[in-house]
Amino acid sequence: MLKNKQKTTLIALIVMALIILALVIWRLDARPRTDDAYVWADTITVSPQVSGRIIEQLVRDNQLVQKNDLLFRIDPATYQAVLKQTQAKLAGLNRQIELTQRSVNAQKFSAGSAKASIASAQADAKKTAATLRRLAPLLSQGFASAEEVDQARAANSSAQSHLQSLQLQAKQAEAAVSSVDALVAQRAEIEAQIEIARLNLAYTKVRAPFTGRVASLKTSIGEFVPAGKPVFTLIDTTHWYVIANFRETELKNIQEGTPARVWLMSDTGKTFDGQVDSISYGVLPDDGGSVIAGLPVVKRNINWVHVSQRFPVKIRVTNPDPHLFRVGASAVATVQPR
Repeated sequence: MLKNKQKTTLIALIVMALIILALVIWRLDARPRTDDAYVWADTITVSPQVSGRIIEQLVRDNQLVQKNDLLFRIDPATYQAVLKQTQAKLAGLNRQIELTQRSVNAQKFSAGSAKASIASAQADAKKTAATLRRLAPLLSQGFASAEEVDQARAANSSAQSHLQSLQLQAKQAEAAVSSVDALVAQRAEIEAQIEIARLNLAYTKVRAPFTGRVASLKTSIGEFVPAGKPVFTLIDTTHWYVIANFRETELKNIQEGTPARVWLMSDTGKTFDGQVDSISYGVLPDDGGSVIAGLPVVKRNINWVHVSQRFPVKIRVTNPDPHLFRVGASAVATVQPR
C-alpha cells in the first residue's frame, strides 16, 4: 500500500514537472528572450562645411550638448573678406547700371524722336532721288542747267545722310538697352555669389543639430581642418534603442510595435519598456556563400552544428535612463506579444 502511494506520488511529481517544463518552454517560445543584445543610438560625425583653422572650441569629450549649441568656430576672416569683396562688386555694378540706364534713357528719347522723323526723312530721300533722276537726263538735252542738277544731287545726298543718321540713332538705342540687360544679368550672378559668401561665413560656426553627447573628439584649438573632415562623433541622446539578436525561429511572434522589456548589464535591477521598431531582413552569412556589403554580422554560437541564424531586432526604448544608456552597453531583451 505504501509502495503504491509512493509510486503514485512520484508519478504525480513527474507529471507536474513535465507540465511546468512545458509551460516554461511555451512561455519562452511565446515571449522570446535574448541576452545577445546591446544599446544603440543614432550618431553622426560632426565636420565643418568650410575649411579653416579652429579658433574656438566650446566642447570637451563626452560632454552633453543641447540642440543649436555652438560647438566650435572656424576663423571667419577669409570668409568675411570674400563677403565684403562681393558686396563691393555689387555696389560698383549697381552704379554702372544706373549710369548706363541714364544714357539709355537719353538715347531712347533721341531714338523716339528719330523714329518719328524717319518716315519724313525717307519721303525726302525718295523725293530728292526722283528729282535727280528726272533732271540728270535733261542736262545733256539742254533743258536743265548743271547748277540745277548739282543742287538736286546735293539735296539727295543730304536727305540720304539725314535718313542714315536717324536710323543709326534708333539702332544705338536698341544696343544700349541690350547692354543694360547684360549688366542686370551680371547683378543676379553677383547676388548669388554674395549669398554663397554669407552661407560660408555662417558655416564657420558649427552648431549641434540635436541634443547629444560628444564622443571621440579628435582636434583642438589651432588645428586646420578641411571641409568635411570629421572632428568628433555626436550621439543622439533623445532616442535610445536596443539591438537584440533573436533566432529566426522566434521571429514569428515578433513584429513592429510588439511590446518589449530590456535590462542593462550595468544595472539589472532596472527594467525599461520599449517596443519593436523594426526587424532586420538580412545578415552577413558566416558559413560561405555570397557576401553583401553593408549587412550586419551576427556570428553563430556553434559553427560545426547547423543552428538557427539570429537576426537583429531594433527595439525603441520609451523610458531610457540617460545615465545608464551608452552605445554598445550589454543588454537583455524580452518581447511580449499581446
